[in-house]
Amino acid sequence: MELRQLKYFVKVAEMLSFSKAAKALYITQSTLSQQIKQLEDELDIALLFRNNHNVSLTEAGETFLEGARKVLAEADDNKARILDLTMGCSGRLNIGVTHSFGSILTETVMAFKKDYPHVALNIYYKTVSELMELLSLGELDFVLSFRASDKYDNVESHLLFDNKLVIVVRDEHPLTRKNMVRLSDLEDYDLVMPSVGLQARNTFDGIIVDRNLKLKIAMEANEVNTILNLLKKSNFVTVLSETTILETSGVTAIEINDAECSMEGCLSICTNRYRKRSAEEFIRLLSETNALKRRANLWL
Repeated sequence: MELRQLKYFVKVAEMLSFSKAAKALYITQSTLSQQIKQLEDELDIALLFRNNHNVSLTEAGETFLEGARKVLAEADDNKARILDLTMGCSGRLNIGVTHSFGSILTETVMAFKKDYPHVALNIYYKTVSELMELLSLGELDFVLSFRASDKYDNVESHLLFDNKLVIVVRDEHPLTRKNMVRLSDLEDYDLVMPSVGLQARNTFDGIIVDRNLKLKIAMEANEVNTILNLLKKSNFVTVLSETTILETSGVTAIEINDAECSMEGCLSICTNRYRKRSAEEFIRLLSETNALKRRANLWL
């Protein structure tokens, strides 16, 4: 039994498709099928049900999948430990980020690449639920997001800073004459909102669920820059986290007079995985940036 075979099996189990798994692994489908067959022959049991259209896990496959993931995770951790001992900061660093955190990363990324040019830095933008799932599977080294409402196995979140939802409009919008607005004030304007699933939208929907507000949502978008560009050219109004528009010109953030609009910016790690030296260095640099240094909790 080889690690390569375990990796191939896990990918097929996750995608439930030999063709898609082969494409993701950059190997031919025949090679993948052959390796899975060799693994099943060695174990003397079928791990997968196959027919012309579907792939599914057998009972043995379900059991084997959990163990295979643990073996691969331990192998990755041991490799990272050896690289840290022999080469210092090197290898790959995989970071998960929600869109709201994008604006505070630039300074850290530039500093990190200057100090550690040999680390391959991969940044993945997804929803918090997608990122937490990848983190719990060991495919990410850490996640930067607002605190997730759901609980995830082996995931631990540390507070970086306190944040809040704000009303965002173009600089010349009538609402900019106010220092603070109520949620009911939004009934007078057309809204362009983040899509359901994005953290700012989920938090906002949770706040207004019992408020009986008559809001006019004219448009939804899952890309923050699209929303901001629309705001700059119209009287649309949106609700975003305060950090989202950090250092963004042409728009103004207005405080919401509502205690429930607070949000916690967190760094989440997988508790049963080795933390790479490169991850610790990135987190250290992040805590020292102008965007965070006054608000960071030094938990490291």
